[in-house]
Amino acid sequence: MEPHRWLPLEANPDVINQFLKQLGIHPDWQFVDVYGMDPELLSMVPRPVCAVLLLFPVTEKYETFRTEEEERIKAQGQNVRSSVYFMKQTINNACGTIGLIHAIANNRDKMNFESDSTLKKFLEDSLPMSPEERAKYLETYEAIRVTHESSAHEGQTEAPSIDEKVDLHFIALVNVGGHLYELDGRKPFPINHGQTSDDTFLEDAVEVCKKFMERDPEELRFNAIALSAA
Repeated sequence: MEPHRWLPLEANPDVINQFLKQLGIHPDWQFVDVYGMDPELLSMVPRPVCAVLLLFPVTEKYETFRTEEEERIKAQGQNVRSSVYFMKQTINNACGTIGLIHAIANNRDKMNFESDSTLKKFLEDSLPMSPEERAKYLETYEAIRVTHESSAHEGQTEAPSIDEKVDLHFIALVNVGGHLYELDGRKPFPINHGQTSDDTFLEDAVEVCKKFMERDPEELRFNAIALSAA
């Protein structure tokens, strides 16, 4: 059976914030650009920050690292809180939406949802599900797919055709219970990157982003956006 395929989203705060609004989230929190990784540029990001989305290129180097990382964690184990909301990705190009779901789901206590919010309903329905069941549920959840499609057409660059192979991928970085988790629906589980706090979260998340960049020094296609209090 042909896998489900969506149009890719841009890492553009205007597009993503409009998407959140259409999903029924009150604009108390807004995505903003992270213009650079040094302290001066990070100081421009409004605080507090509760999530970071990183868009990065899926290269051969990255895929090699991903396989090694998975094998290492399976061998050594890691602590992941049961309260971390994680879902798998089964829809091609849906990584932007899944990144958003990861960002909002793990900060749902901070969000103000409209009473008829489609994302609130999706989260409530999917909370008791496994990561695989959540992925399947998203495949059938028309309200989010339709909103995703309209947002994909909103970007500054022309949306690629739905069949075009896109080698850029979104992940979410969140703080759950004082630990920084990387949530990537292509991976079998969340990745625990160690301790963090509300005050240091942006700096800690940026350190994780820097590792992605250092693994692929020839690549320039990295883009980070932060979910900040508006």
